[in-house]
Amino acid sequence: MWENYWNGGYVQDCDKPDCAIDALGMCNEAKYPNIFKIIKIMSTLPVTTCTPERTFSTLKRLKTYLRNAAGEERLTGLALMSVHRGINLDVEEVLN
Repeated sequence: MWENYWNGGYVQDCDKPDCAIDALGMCNEAKYPNIFKIIKIMSTLPVTTCTPERTFSTLKRLKTYLRNAAGEERLTGLALMSVHRGINLDVEEVLN
């Protein structure tokens, strides 16, 4: 049914999705529940392992001998700040 939906003329060539996230938006969850789950999983899986490797390298730098006693919440905060260092934060907004 899913193949016929795309190839049977129900959808024009210009309306076909370019990526999994677009296909997720076009999939009717009630009509195609299994296809919806597959596309959802496919759109959330990372294509490469660069981000997890970068995250583990960051944790290795943060979890040094001197910071070994740091709590889990503080360590998580430091790791997130290190991984997402390109995001500019407004100090006033964070304090509020």
